[in-house]
Amino acid sequence: MDIQSLTFPIAAPPAPGEILEIAPGVLWFRLKLPFQLNHVNIYLIEDDNGWLVLDTGLGTDECRAGWDGILNGPLKGQRLSAMLVTHFHPDHVGLAGWLAQSFGLKLAMPRTEYLYHLMAAHGRGDMYDGMHREFYRANGLTEETTNIVLGRGHNYLRLTTGVPESYDRIQHGDVRRVGGRDFRILTGGGHALEQATLHQESDRLFFAADQVIARISPNVSVHPVEPAEDPLGTYLIDLAALRATVPNDVLVLPGHGLPFLGLHTRIDELIEHHALRCARIADGCRERPLSAADLVPTLFDRALDAHQTGFAFGEVLAHLNYMTGRRELFRETGNDGVHRFQVA
Repeated sequence: MDIQSLTFPIAAPPAPGEILEIAPGVLWFRLKLPFQLNHVNIYLIEDDNGWLVLDTGLGTDECRAGWDGILNGPLKGQRLSAMLVTHFHPDHVGLAGWLAQSFGLKLAMPRTEYLYHLMAAHGRGDMYDGMHREFYRANGLTEETTNIVLGRGHNYLRLTTGVPESYDRIQHGDVRRVGGRDFRILTGGGHALEQATLHQESDRLFFAADQVIARISPNVSVHPVEPAEDPLGTYLIDLAALRATVPNDVLVLPGHGLPFLGLHTRIDELIEHHALRCARIADGCRERPLSAADLVPTLFDRALDAHQTGFAFGEVLAHLNYMTGRRELFRETGNDGVHRFQVA
């Protein structure tokens, strides 16, 4: 990928506890994450009565301390007025409950993302056994690795403080008025189910959440709840729609990494990235049928921790489902009950 073709107006992110004004009426700071992707971007948009919070950070003591540092430091004496969460992943929704309770903030969020968070947070205690365990076994994961991945899931879902009992639904095409400016809501699937992005046309701003990031490709995974879904196909369609809707000259404000210019270039790179991954999978499946677990090293040629292994496995399966749906691969189930894929 030629990220050199992108332009980064600010070479370095704000330091811990600091805020940068990245655009008129838009503040940017970061909160730490305990993963390899070690931060999440938080944006504050100037409103009539204070600042709208765009995404929240993980529900951890470290992220709460990060908020405390901002609110008692550069934002001291100013008011938080509302909260908009782009999707249900814990690094984005994790502190929604805490912010709502502590500051009386109402939550705006896409319906699918709100409901999926409730399902994940309030599902049965055994939701990572039974059907989930069979999903991984049928796709070639060993029992040892399955235990690691399921353990990661339990830990990941604990990193939230809940959500308010009621919320303001946002959906594709909505226009939200914030501080005298109109922000159009555009939703997309793939990384999440109905992830919200915001386009502010007059100031050429695009809050991309995790749908478009400069230096990494957002994880696109198949999950045990919907084992036959095609999130990659959805993601590619929605990227193309985004390219046709939002101009190339916007300042892209992503959920991770640095803000950048060159939206269309980056979308083209992401589409090409997944085409190359499909080609690598096809090459791997020419000589003999391979399971999703067999193919993880084909796409990820580095050591993976437990957090990364679950994402990598889900992403491989997303490519397999996409290619099977396009009849580039066919799936067969062996006598051992494991699904394997081969070039059609």
